[in-house]
Amino acid sequence: MTYFEIAALALALAIDAFSVAASAAPNTPRKWGPLRMAASFGVFQAGMPLLGALVGAYLLTYVKAYDHWVAFGLLEVVGGRMIYEAFRSEREEDGPGLDPSRGWTLLSLSVATSIDAFGAGMGMRMVRANLWVASPTIGVVAAVLTYVGAGVGRTAKRRLGRKAEVLGGVVLIALGIKMLQI
Repeated sequence: MTYFEIAALALALAIDAFSVAASAAPNTPRKWGPLRMAASFGVFQAGMPLLGALVGAYLLTYVKAYDHWVAFGLLEVVGGRMIYEAFRSEREEDGPGLDPSRGWTLLSLSVATSIDAFGAGMGMRMVRANLWVASPTIGVVAAVLTYVGAGVGRTAKRRLGRKAEVLGGVVLIALGIKMLQI
């Protein structure tokens, strides 16, 4: 693979990370939330191609049948929780709510957005791509686009208020449904 092809692949793989960050970032702490998401998404996006290349051929027969269902489930749960949190009447306006940049939620989103990178790693191995160049490139592009997506999401929240949380949850649910079509 040429550097241009690797960059194009990295951009394509990072689009879902951008969308998820734009949807989830309004519910994260202003300073550290986007940074935690960018770091986690970047690490997972960089690691999954390596994992896909190393064990993909063996795992493909077991994982391929339901990998999209895993991504679907994770995105549906997080999206549903975001919508629920937006409508919870007893929630204080400045009180703690769902923070997608921490704990199991962050882990779930990181896995869900990087499953396609696992498949890309298997493909890159077949075409003998330089994974030691491709994987870090994919990770850095994903981290940058995640951070940019978080900024877009925060701007939307300032303009739309709680509607942005509902919209973010709906986007995550739609991304999950889209995973079933892949």
